[in-house]
Amino acid sequence: MIAKPHPLWAEASGLLGDGLISSVSIAKCEPFYSLGPTLAAILALTLGVVVGSDRSRARQLLLVVGWSGVGYACYGIISNLVEPTMILWREKGTYDGSVTGTFINRNTAATYFGSCAAIWLLVLSERIRERLPAGPLQFRDFSQHSLSKLRRNAAFAFLAFFICFMALLMTASRAGVMASMFALVAAFTLFFRRDLPKRSGLALLATGAAGVALVLVQFLGGSVSQRFDLQSLADEGRLDGYRSTLQMIAEHPWFGTGLGTFAWSFPTYRSAEISLFGVWNRAHSTPLELAAELGIPLTAVIGLGWILILTLLIRGARRRRRDAVVPLAALSVSFIGLLHSIVDFSLQVSGYAIVAFAVVGAGLGQSFRTSTDQIGGKIKPSL
Repeated sequence: MIAKPHPLWAEASGLLGDGLISSVSIAKCEPFYSLGPTLAAILALTLGVVVGSDRSRARQLLLVVGWSGVGYACYGIISNLVEPTMILWREKGTYDGSVTGTFINRNTAATYFGSCAAIWLLVLSERIRERLPAGPLQFRDFSQHSLSKLRRNAAFAFLAFFICFMALLMTASRAGVMASMFALVAAFTLFFRRDLPKRSGLALLATGAAGVALVLVQFLGGSVSQRFDLQSLADEGRLDGYRSTLQMIAEHPWFGTGLGTFAWSFPTYRSAEISLFGVWNRAHSTPLELAAELGIPLTAVIGLGWILILTLLIRGARRRRRDAVVPLAALSVSFIGLLHSIVDFSLQVSGYAIVAFAVVGAGLGQSFRTSTDQIGGKIKPSL
């Protein structure tokens, strides 16, 4: 046997006077039961690659995700105004006054609405670029061409982006808003990178986009600014929870305590500095929780997989001129999910993970030249 059984089983056998069958996991069979969400995310990624290999289907997938986000954002905003304590027909229980859509956690809602906003921003940028003259852009082109000749589909894209963006700010999630803002600025800048002067244009555009984002947060995201003023960047007990999780990793570095067993393992390592209120069933940091449950080697393999995915998406976004919006959207969603998961667990929530992995899969499918580029190249559907 490569991995040693968890010492808790020997202690339990001694106390009970009965020889229990030992297990590497602290909770027997729990890793098997916990595979469901992981397999669902992998399946969504695989299907996204298969469907996204066709350019028209990849764009349709972005449309479905984008319009679904608009629908959930409208519901969340209206529900927050009419009955802020309810989610559908059930009591919310927490985060009253924050827009969560159909999610219970406002942080996961923020990553979802931020991802949808990033998709719509890229769609809007594509439609605006179609109305501008070819060649390097000058800022006067935006006023002379874009604003005066915007088509109806561009107005719809702007409205959809604005709804998702407002829902994002109304979640009052600090990490979710910060990660989404970074992704929005990066996506907008990368989309127009070929159309700007090489020396100053790109830096000026990135600075301007970041400035606009900060102004919008300051004037439209009052609840977010208030949470920054009251709580700064970290919640009470979050850092102590990370230290306790690191202690778990130090004692089980190779194989961890077993997938899905964090809630059973953490009480032994829970710091006395953490409030007794509440149950820590998550580490509030997906990389730390993976290392605690699966061990450092397997967590490193997962990290290398993500590095490969990001590398392929960046490669696809740089090389593709037609339909570059698809790998760029996947790259934006990846950044939002990964950045937020460093300090929370949004990618561990299937309601968001399945959507995110499907978009990432479509982006991977469009990061390579395929036969469908030539077969389906006669018709370019308007996204």
